[in-house]
Amino acid sequence: MAHFAELDQKSVVLRVVVISNDEILDGGIECEAKGIKRCQELFGADTNWKQTSYNCNMRKNYAGAGYLYDSERDAFIAPQPFASWQLDEDTCQWQAPKPIPSDGKPYTWNESLLRWVAAS
Repeated sequence: MAHFAELDQKSVVLRVVVISNDEILDGGIECEAKGIKRCQELFGADTNWKQTSYNCNMRKNYAGAGYLYDSERDAFIAPQPFASWQLDEDTCQWQAPKPIPSDGKPYTWNESLLRWVAAS
């Protein structure tokens, strides 16, 4: 199965749909253009689509509603979870200013304290 993300005018993902691989194969190879064409046939010619991958083997991250498609990075980027978090340019994932403790306990980020706090 192939996954396609519908984008609004600001390149924000509206939804992700699944298209059968049989509908997007071209000579036995997945063809994004065929998938986009099929999505436009199903949902309207004026819609904008980009392929995404569960395996993250294209466009850095699997798209989700609310994600941004960054055409310069050719990547889907999740909404920034906290103002202090920075985007990792290699993975296009948000990173906390401090790494989460590795003691196996559950933690949540506390933005006002700028640190991880043990979950209760």
